[in-house]
Amino acid sequence: MNSAAPELTGTPDPAGNGLTRAEASARLEKFGYNQLPTPPMPGLVELFARQFLSPFIYILLIASGVSFALGQTPSGVFILIVLLINAIIGTVQEFSAQKAAAALKQMMKGTTHVLRDGQIITVEVEEIVPGDVVLLSSGDKVPADIQLLSASSLAVDESMLTGESLAVAKNAGATSDDSTPLTERVDQCFAGSIITHGRGRGRVIATGSDTQLGKIAQGVTGKTSAEPPLMIRIRKFTYQVAFGILVAIGALACLMILDGGYSIEDMVLMTIGLAVSVIPEGLPAALTVALAIGMSRMAKRNVIIRKLVAVEALGSCTLICSDKTGTLTVNELTIRKVMLPDGRQFDVTGEGVAPGGEITGHGGAQVDRAGQDTLRELCVAGVLANESHLDYSGGEWVSQGDIVDIAFLVMAKKLGMSITDLRTRQEQVALIPYESEKAYSGVVNRIGDQTVIYAKGSPEKMLAMCHQMATTSGSTAIDKPALESQFTGLASRGYRIIALAKKTSSSGDHEMADMVFLGMVAMIDPLRHEAYEAIEKCRTGGIEVAMVTGDHPATAKSIALELGLCDADATVVTGPMLDEAKAGGQAAVDQLIRQARVFARIEPARKAQIVDSFMRDRHFVAVTGDGVNDAPAMRQAHAGIAMGKRGTDVAKETADLIVTDDNFSSIVAGIEQGRVVYNNIRKVIGLLVATGFSAILLFFFCVLAGLPMPMIAVQLLWLNLVANGFQDVALAFEPKEGGELSVKPRSPHEPVFDKHIIEHVLVVGSWMGLVAFLNFQWTLEQGQSIEQARNLTLMLMVLFGNIHALNSRSESRSLFKISLFRNPFLMLAVPLAQLAHIGAMYTPGLSDVLQIQPISLAEWLQLLALAMSLLAVEELHKVLIRRRAR
Repeated sequence: MNSAAPELTGTPDPAGNGLTRAEASARLEKFGYNQLPTPPMPGLVELFARQFLSPFIYILLIASGVSFALGQTPSGVFILIVLLINAIIGTVQEFSAQKAAAALKQMMKGTTHVLRDGQIITVEVEEIVPGDVVLLSSGDKVPADIQLLSASSLAVDESMLTGESLAVAKNAGATSDDSTPLTERVDQCFAGSIITHGRGRGRVIATGSDTQLGKIAQGVTGKTSAEPPLMIRIRKFTYQVAFGILVAIGALACLMILDGGYSIEDMVLMTIGLAVSVIPEGLPAALTVALAIGMSRMAKRNVIIRKLVAVEALGSCTLICSDKTGTLTVNELTIRKVMLPDGRQFDVTGEGVAPGGEITGHGGAQVDRAGQDTLRELCVAGVLANESHLDYSGGEWVSQGDIVDIAFLVMAKKLGMSITDLRTRQEQVALIPYESEKAYSGVVNRIGDQTVIYAKGSPEKMLAMCHQMATTSGSTAIDKPALESQFTGLASRGYRIIALAKKTSSSGDHEMADMVFLGMVAMIDPLRHEAYEAIEKCRTGGIEVAMVTGDHPATAKSIALELGLCDADATVVTGPMLDEAKAGGQAAVDQLIRQARVFARIEPARKAQIVDSFMRDRHFVAVTGDGVNDAPAMRQAHAGIAMGKRGTDVAKETADLIVTDDNFSSIVAGIEQGRVVYNNIRKVIGLLVATGFSAILLFFFCVLAGLPMPMIAVQLLWLNLVANGFQDVALAFEPKEGGELSVKPRSPHEPVFDKHIIEHVLVVGSWMGLVAFLNFQWTLEQGQSIEQARNLTLMLMVLFGNIHALNSRSESRSLFKISLFRNPFLMLAVPLAQLAHIGAMYTPGLSDVLQIQPISLAEWLQLLALAMSLLAVEELHKVLIRRRAR
């Protein structure tokens, strides 16, 4: 907040002395603190309980209970320890994420000036109450919804609430009610908006949840309606595996009953072992690591993840609904064209408040001396009829004031003019601030014995004030039809047009009439320089982009054409058009929305309606934005992306991801990383499921051959969680293979366990299961004990896991064409897994629980040779995959 209390000199105070301190205290007790609603956070107990809500967990709990009932205490205890460790890890991770999200909350902070007991005092924004009289001045953030009592040249930036990039001139004398659109309530100021210039006083009419900002915040603090894509796929995968386990257990039990050689206890132990072997116990840890790695990599690309699953959600999206103001554009009006009365035109490059760029003649020609003199004269009018400031501070250009005024200061810098010199060279006699009723602003200066008036405003108002226009041969009679034609042509292309005029008098004349028309400038909130390239990358990657804004349709279409989002004949869908279509039912609304990619004059509720329609059209939708008006749609979507620099607190709190540099291209980098994460998750799932499937076949082959259980439950848990667990997690560190953004996005409804993984599981799992069975059978035939046969089979499966993990680094590329050192974690995990298993063989207690013992080097080399056969099988399979892809 501004540290200086604003003063309204000469303005009567309709509010008297304001509230008394006692009244303020009573109202604070009645209405509560001026805070936005916050969603309740689950406690540690609830987070811990959530970790057990999975079919996999249910099956393992049953397996543990049965193990205890049959006297297999070591197996039962080992299963419970595994479940407990998994739950603790999950709880810690969720609680840490929750604390990080809470740390991001910075809503409604600061102080403001109020009138209490007839005195101006400074209070915390949270302590503002309905009825308080608040004093506002340039630079202030409005602390609550306020009914204006008085205003002097007051203009407010409400872009965070309405999407309008232009400041709104306020008028305390106007009247509005609840049915008046927000953009037309010029007698009110809204919480969270910024005073760009002027002063005012107003009575607080709403605080906290009752403000316009609060009402929007209430709509986004609840549970999101869109489940993240990864959770949808993993949930389906979980139920598929759980169903497969039940089917496999039933089939195995039937085979054992038909065989007749198995006791009830043998059958129960065999089914427990089968269940444990199939469940991918290492998936939760590997999944969390993959997402965490993606989160870390995204942070390096200026994308902060608030919710872990949002890493992959962004990579899954097929359509991005982007706000215009502050997201695709810089939210800083920039002069793009200058038109002089004699028809000469100049182009202005650069964007934002940085003075980089230049002014050139039409078609890029260099500006001659006469043109420069004329441009400087026009620019003097824009700089002097101006209350804003532009300074270089802290390594960047910083501005304060109205964005139209700032645009003229930037243009002056591009012409090499000194703003300070211009303002000190002439003595200011009177400043005429901008008011919406007048539609112009001006200044009366004195130079020697002459009075000079500069004015700028709407072309219609300036033309009415002028009877002459400036040309290269001097002032001539004004040609209003020609100038009006210039104005309408540019306005139809979405430009904001400001005209400038000048009057020189030696008689001290201050009347705003008989002026000389100097020219017009065409302004626009320009595109971010990286926006076009980023959208092209989205298009290459099969991701559609729609622009949704509260701005004028002509402005929206102009920006969309520049970005290539639509063609010249495209229809811009507006809020009123959606209201009309609503009368025809949901089908009519969907038809209107789905054929459009540019939406204008869209209010918050309609923005969420657009997102919902695209989601019904089977799109996975990401919504970007920086304003409060974007928050409901961000909550509705599969992935909400807030801009970090200009983003409002509500937008950041709602978002799944925050782009810290407000750079649209960072979103594209995030999409790429999201696809990398999902590819790595697929690799981990393929690795785990193939291992599980090989165990299923091994068990079935043994039953068909009348052989005993090839591995006990505790050995299978050891295989899945420890021996293979290192590799599962390390595989999640795999870097991108390249070309992630050159392929179309996955179908939103594609299961994680798709035909490619199924084929991989059948080929690899069948080979491992068959070889392991033949080795188990051969070992028993050689007269080895059942314990030694299981011991050798477990070592063989560990070696298979080593080879399989290395070959899982790519679904189609040969292992021999991938650098071993691109993923040093996997290169460390493979020998570590082998050493861990060998170490367990020599560890008293652990070797007893696992029922394993040391083996000879000759036996290990023999098993290694068998495991290496998997490498040949996988390489041949990849050759077939590459041939099919041609």
